[in-house]
Amino acid sequence: MKSRHQRFPGNKSLAAAQTTHMVRKMLIHSGRATTTERPVDNMGLLSILRRLKQSPEQEVRLLLLGLDNAGKTTLLKQLAAEDISHITPTQGFNIKSVQSSGFKLNVWDIGGQRKIRPYWRNYFENTDVLIYVIDSSDRKRFEETSLELAELLEEEKLAAVPLLVFANKQDLMTASPASELAESLHLHTIRDRMWQVQACSAVTAEGVQDGMTWVCRNIKFRKR
Repeated sequence: MKSRHQRFPGNKSLAAAQTTHMVRKMLIHSGRATTTERPVDNMGLLSILRRLKQSPEQEVRLLLLGLDNAGKTTLLKQLAAEDISHITPTQGFNIKSVQSSGFKLNVWDIGGQRKIRPYWRNYFENTDVLIYVIDSSDRKRFEETSLELAELLEEEKLAAVPLLVFANKQDLMTASPASELAESLHLHTIRDRMWQVQACSAVTAEGVQDGMTWVCRNIKFRKR
């Protein structure tokens, strides 16, 4: 468009026709075309461009990681309001899109088995928020999950990416409180990113929405 205006600087009618054509194409592309066609004046153009810019929900990418049996897939299904009665271990990855606070959250759930973890790095690109899920009732694996998280926080592609730790399975009597989990993970030593520990139960959904509210708030902060 810029080069055409430079070639025909004095032809206002041609410029207006090109502007109308451009807007019509944008409307068709956005799914807002109507059967009535009429010229677009300058104020109308600004109004349409403003609506096109504001109306689409902003897409963001959330990476959902954690050890096997941490409850990642149950959490993902809970977010998507799907049946959680039949959950099988994730051998590859699951993707769900969730609408929240004006955002379209594309959540990538990657399997947590030891043999799959080396492939986690294939999904780091363009991550807006890292969600790390921990089985709060499995104290024997706290050290293992702490080491895995520490390695993730050293990854260059995840540098400065906000971190939400879901202290999952709080519905179980043996679950450790979120504060104790934060100590075990040495989260208080993190200085290069925003982080939060959220107690939750993927089964009962308690605490899940609180965590996602924190996610959306930090996305807004990063997208300014």
